[in-house]
Amino acid sequence: MSFNKKPNAQIPSGIGKYLVFALFFLFLFIALTNTTFLTIDAGEKGVLFKKFSGGLDKENVYPQGFHVVAPWNTMFIYDIRTNEAFEEMEVLSKNGLNITIELSYRYSPEPNKIGFLHDEIGKDYVNRIIKPEIRSATREVIGQYLPEELYSTKREAIQQEIFDKSFASIARKNLILDAILIRSVTLPDNLRTAIEKKLEEEQLSLQYQYKIDRERQEAERRVIEAQAKADANRILNASLTDKILRDKGIEATLMLAKSPNSKVVVVGGSGDGLPLILNN
Repeated sequence: MSFNKKPNAQIPSGIGKYLVFALFFLFLFIALTNTTFLTIDAGEKGVLFKKFSGGLDKENVYPQGFHVVAPWNTMFIYDIRTNEAFEEMEVLSKNGLNITIELSYRYSPEPNKIGFLHDEIGKDYVNRIIKPEIRSATREVIGQYLPEELYSTKREAIQQEIFDKSFASIARKNLILDAILIRSVTLPDNLRTAIEKKLEEEQLSLQYQYKIDRERQEAERRVIEAQAKADANRILNASLTDKILRDKGIEATLMLAKSPNSKVVVVGGSGDGLPLILNN
């Protein structure tokens, strides 16, 4: 008894070659699409790592837009826009009291130095550089002031001092610190109440002192005004003589003579020779 064997089904050699080439080009297209063509968005810049030709190219920074990169190279993209972060920490004041302070700070990488930034620090520069520097500067500065100074009178000066101390050290790492702001200061309740009461008493004292100064200035003004009037009267009395008074009387008589009103003018009728005016 014999059985006929069916021949194995084979793919035609021509179709097989086309299928292999199609798969190869599909794989090549996917690889190139993922690694060779990339877009750097607005507010970003890139730095290229060349695997087979010198490593990280720190001098050349790639701007936003479309770029073609060899598949074995890597483009590291950095956000160069100004960002804001917050930090809350406990610090000791000059007299050893605990103070809770909340800061906000604005920062960005140096746009044309991201190659050096990536080589020396990397993308985690906020946690590795900015936060530690600001924390250190804040503790150092606030340790030189009393709580009431931080709470009221010298807050802006302290804020500026923290910024100045942080700015220089952060700038050396190819980073830009734009501003540091003290958002809130939390003191122990008993200390905060005592400071607020002291500030209220100081405000009342200033108001009382203002009223006293105002009254003093008003009294001085009245004295000056009275003295000016006395001086004016003394000068006027010294300048008036009998002849001047008679001349003034004659001028008044001439003016009265031109008046349409009915009256009697007696020249020399008074004891000093001035006209005596009698109305109807």
